[in-house]
Amino acid sequence: MAKVLGIGNALVDILTKLENDQLLEELRLPKGSMQLVDDQTSVHISQKSQHLEKEMASGGSAANTIHGLARLGMETSFIGTVGNDSTGQFFQNDLKSSNINPVLFFSETPSGIANAMISKDGERTFGTFLGAAIELAADHLKEEHFGGHNLIHIEGYLVQNHQLMEEIMKKAQSAGLKISLDLASYNVVQDNLDFLRGLVEKYVDIVFANEEEAKAFTGKNPEAAIDEIADMCDVAIVKIGKEGSMIKSGGHLVRVGVTEVKALDTTGAGDLYASGFLFGYLNDMGFEKAGKIGALLAGKVIEGYGAKISSSDWDYIRKRITEL
Repeated sequence: MAKVLGIGNALVDILTKLENDQLLEELRLPKGSMQLVDDQTSVHISQKSQHLEKEMASGGSAANTIHGLARLGMETSFIGTVGNDSTGQFFQNDLKSSNINPVLFFSETPSGIANAMISKDGERTFGTFLGAAIELAADHLKEEHFGGHNLIHIEGYLVQNHQLMEEIMKKAQSAGLKISLDLASYNVVQDNLDFLRGLVEKYVDIVFANEEEAKAFTGKNPEAAIDEIADMCDVAIVKIGKEGSMIKSGGHLVRVGVTEVKALDTTGAGDLYASGFLFGYLNDMGFEKAGKIGALLAGKVIEGYGAKISSSDWDYIRKRITEL
C-alpha cells in the first residue's frame, strides 16, 4: 500500500462560533482571510471570544489532509515543529492516536495556534499565531524522513520560507516521491508568485487550488487557470465551491460535482478534498472516482464544525467508497 508523508505548519485549531461578524471588525480581521497574528494578538482574540462556544483540534492544512488519509486506512507520517508545551503535546498525541507516524521537532517557542472564527454563514476567518510551527527549517530534514514513502503532500503556507520549500522539494524528488502541493491561500500565492511558479514547473506533480488561489497563480478564471496549471505539472485540480471541481491531466479534463449538504463550517473542506482525491489517485481509481471521493469527504467535513469528521461519518464514507 502506498505511504504518504505530510509536511506543514503543526497548528492546534481553536474553533470559535461567532454570534455575528462584529468581533472580526473589532479584531481587524477581513472576513474569510487567513491573517498572521503575534502572540499578544492571539491571546487578545482568546480573551475577546472567551464567552463563545469553542473546541480544540489538531490542525494545519497538510496535517488535516494526512488525518483524512489515515482515517481511510493509508499509512501516513507527518513532519512539523511544535512547542515544548501542553499544546504541542496535544498535537503529538492526536497524531499518534490517529495512527499517524509523528516526525516532530520541539522548540522553546510556544506552539502555533490557528484561531478559526466561524461566521453564521459557515465562512471561516483565521487569526493564526504560527509560533513554533514556522521554526521548521531546511536543516531539520534528513533523507530518512522521506524514504519508504510514495508521495509527499505539502501545504503552500510553507512557501514563506523559500529555503525550506526548496529543500523539501529536492529531497522528495531525489527519494523518488510524487509531490503534491496545496496552494493554501490566495494571499500567500500573491506574495510568493514567481518562486511558487518556479517550484511547480520544476518539481510538483499534483497541484490543488481553489478558485481564488488559481486566479492569484495564473491571473485567470477557473477554466483558463486549470489549462495553464496542467501545462506546468501532471495533475491540476481547481475547486470551484458549489460548482464542484475540475481535474486536468494532459489533455484530459474531468468535472466533478459537489455532494449536496447543509454547510455549517467550511473549515477543512479543501484539506479533506485532498485526502479523498489522493486516496483515489494512489489506489489507481481514476480521476473521476478520486474527485468524487474528494467531494464526499469535503461534503462531510462542512456538515460539522472544524476540520475533523466524526467516526460514524467515516463508517458511512468507507461504505460509500466501496459502492463507487
